[in-house]
Amino acid sequence: MSEPNYQQEVRGYLTGFGLALVLTLVPFALVLRGDLSPLATLIVLGGCGLAQFVVQLRFFLHIDLRRQKREDLQLILFSVLLLVIMAGGTIWIIGNLGMRM
Repeated sequence: MSEPNYQQEVRGYLTGFGLALVLTLVPFALVLRGDLSPLATLIVLGGCGLAQFVVQLRFFLHIDLRRQKREDLQLILFSVLLLVIMAGGTIWIIGNLGMRM
């Protein structure tokens, strides 16, 4: 591996690590300090989680919107769809069981 490519790759990993660390520490700090309302804290937590997901895809799994990477992105989106269907179905069934008791 040539030196400039290696340095660029290491820089990308370190950038991803730094962003992931910040996106992990911000929700921890918000919850520990308790400055925001519970709803605002949940919204910030969800936003940081979504941003964390994008950072993981981009910097560590190397999946972006380039043409050659679209198949990987489609596989991940399909997996997310299946997870949402399974989680939603589980919550729906458990909710119906709870109403019948």
